[in-house]
Amino acid sequence: MSILERNDAGGVAYLTMNAPERLNALSDEMLAALQEQIDALRDDSSIRAIVLSGAGKAFCAGHDIRQMTAGRASEDGGKAYFQSLFARCTKVMMGLQSLPQPVIAKVHGIATAAGCQLVASCDLAVAAEGTRFGVNGVNIGLFCSTPMVALSRNIPRKKAFELLTTGTFVEAAEASELGLINEAVPQDRLDDTAREMAETIAGKLGSVVKIGKEAFYKQLQMPIAEAYAYTGDVIVENLLYRDTIEGMSAFLEKRNPDWQQD
Repeated sequence: MSILERNDAGGVAYLTMNAPERLNALSDEMLAALQEQIDALRDDSSIRAIVLSGAGKAFCAGHDIRQMTAGRASEDGGKAYFQSLFARCTKVMMGLQSLPQPVIAKVHGIATAAGCQLVASCDLAVAAEGTRFGVNGVNIGLFCSTPMVALSRNIPRKKAFELLTTGTFVEAAEASELGLINEAVPQDRLDDTAREMAETIAGKLGSVVKIGKEAFYKQLQMPIAEAYAYTGDVIVENLLYRDTIEGMSAFLEKRNPDWQQD
């Protein structure tokens, strides 16, 4: 049984972190498995959306504290190991956003520290009611500095700082209000909600979603005038696509488009 299971259906890749006895912690092995799938999915044009979830009673409890503690046995007290760990984790988090396919986090139980970072790094997220989110490393004397990067780009600044410095948790309903997740749903609706969202995205023109996702993240980092200039070029390029021409013609002619998706 794999530490990260993948099942494909209807243009959607379903990735399940499968280390329930460790609350799907982001161990060295889990990070390697996630990176392997990111690399594989990047050029897989048959996949148009991705759903990421966790097996067992939790989505992800963050980094593997036992593994991190074992890393201290080296002569440098673990410094080189920790530098490698967070570099690999950052590569995974940024890799999710650089994928051409939208990634949906399907969250239940808890998503804490780097697990909360993982939710914040996905493009979309749905969670079961009662799911708890936190960046609670401060409770054990470790400020969640790297999770802070993704979190502070998802929710208001003062609330992010409050969570980081108090170690308190928010439940799914508040996480939705803050913008960390898209929707909080009853537990028995979680699977269907994530699947329906993924299948809706998978039914769109894949080449357009790809350029749209790339442009979305790029323009966020730009001053507004630069963002408009950049996205103006993107939308002009999009308008010249054969399938976009067909889609607009179909709209005017009140028929379904004959798309030849790549």
